[in-house]
Amino acid sequence: MPMALKAAILPVTPFQQNCTLIWNDETMRGAVSDPGGDLGRIKAAAAELGVTIEKILLTHGHLDHAAAAGDLAKELGIPIEGPHEDDLFLIEALPDQAAKYGFGPVGSFRPDRWLKNGDTVEVAGLTLDVVHCPGHTPGHVVFFHEPSRLALVGDVLFQGSIGRTDFPRGDHGALVQSIRERLWPLGDDVTFVPGHGPLSTFGVERRTNPFVADENFA
Repeated sequence: MPMALKAAILPVTPFQQNCTLIWNDETMRGAVSDPGGDLGRIKAAAAELGVTIEKILLTHGHLDHAAAAGDLAKELGIPIEGPHEDDLFLIEALPDQAAKYGFGPVGSFRPDRWLKNGDTVEVAGLTLDVVHCPGHTPGHVVFFHEPSRLALVGDVLFQGSIGRTDFPRGDHGALVQSIRERLWPLGDDVTFVPGHGPLSTFGVERRTNPFVADENFA
C-alpha cells in the first residue's frame, strides 16, 4: 500500500490563495506548496497538526503564491523546488510587486531546484509528478500524487473557470492546451486543489467547465 498523503488547505494573503500543507501521515514530515504570505498562520497550522515542514513547492511565481517562500526557506533552513525556470522573471520582480500591492517587505530568493515536465519531487518519502502547464504563466507547474489521485494545480484550473492570461507572458491558447493535453490524461477521478476557491475533479471540469469542457472541442 502507498504511504498516506494528507493535505490541509490554508487560504492566505488578501487574495485568499490556497496554500497547501501536504505530509506523509506515517512520518508527519511534509512540504508547503505556494506560501504566498501569512507565515504565522502556516507555521501555526503545521505545529497544530504536528507536521515538520522540510520543503517548499512553488507552482508559479506570482506574488500571492510565492511572496513568502524566501523568508520561510531561510527561517526553516529548507529548500525551494519549482516552478519551471521560465518564471524567473516573476520571482525576480516579487519585491517590487509586493511593494505595489501592499504585501510588505519580501525577501528575494531563487529556487534551489527548477522543475520541468516529467520531473518528480520527493516529499517525506512520497513521490509527486511534475507537469509543466504554461499559459497562466510560462513556467507554471502542477504537482500530482498519483496514488492519492490528488493534484495541486495552482492557477491553471478552477472550479468552473481557468487561470487568467492577461498577465505578462500569459497565453490563453497555451493554457487550454496544457489543461486538455497534460491534465485530462491524468484521469477524471483526480481531485485538484486550485490556487483559489473550492476543490473539484478533472472529470467534473471536463463535463461542465465552459472554457475547457470536452463538448467545446468535439
